Amino acid sequence: MELHQCHALLTGASGGIGFALADQLASAGAHLLLVARQTEKLEPLTQRFPGQVQLVRADLTQASGRRDVADAASRFVGFNCLINAAGINQFRLLAQQDEDAIAEMMNLNVTAALQLTHRLLPQLQENDNALVVNVGSTFGSIGYPGFAAYCASKFALRGFSEALRRELADSGVRVLYVAPRATRTGMNGRSVVAMNEQLRVAMDAPHQVARRILTAIQRERDELYIGWPEKLFVRINSLFPQLVSQSLHKQLPIIQRYARHDS
Repeated sequence: MELHQCHALLTGASGGIGFALADQLASAGAHLLLVARQTEKLEPLTQRFPGQVQLVRADLTQASGRRDVADAASRFVGFNCLINAAGINQFRLLAQQDEDAIAEMMNLNVTAALQLTHRLLPQLQENDNALVVNVGSTFGSIGYPGFAAYCASKFALRGFSEALRRELADSGVRVLYVAPRATRTGMNGRSVVAMNEQLRVAMDAPHQVARRILTAIQRERDELYIGWPEKLFVRINSLFPQLVSQSLHKQLPIIQRYARHDS
């Protein structure tokens, strides 16, 4: 999909990867309908790109919020790309997590993405060439200590993407699943950053991730795994999971220490 022909509805636009995506898409000539709970941060984009950027304030965890977004999408001329980038994370051992916090994470990371896609799919199917982009994570393929609930949500999103891609194989709608590695966003607090530094885990800047996603949109890829050696670990985990388990077991005391500190 040529970016200047892209008319994208982007969720999670006010933070991290979502904001970087919005900035780079608009700069490339795309027309955007940006969705966020708080839209104040996005106002400068409407001023920098007049006529290209529209805003919708909505809580995607609520049916009323998804309905508002769908109503806005019905008036969004040329709508041909849905980017599900909204999500939250919590670095904490499962036994220490709050039950309501787990439910909130699953509701936004999984249920909201599925339900919004369900609402908007008929409109996307009116196009000869349309795209659904689901922003997942390397942790959607590798279960990692301290991120059990988050991994569950991203495993679900990856499975949803795979199934929907196969379901729409005879249509003009393509489904892209993007799996960034650790990224320096507000979702990853100081404990995560400190742990990654000690374990020598690389972290990308949001604009680097966004640039890779834009290229994947242009090429209409099915999957994009960002980062080396993370993409290798994904392959090893799918073939020889015990090897990854042994490696993570050695790191477990460090992970536990930072996860408890984060709580």
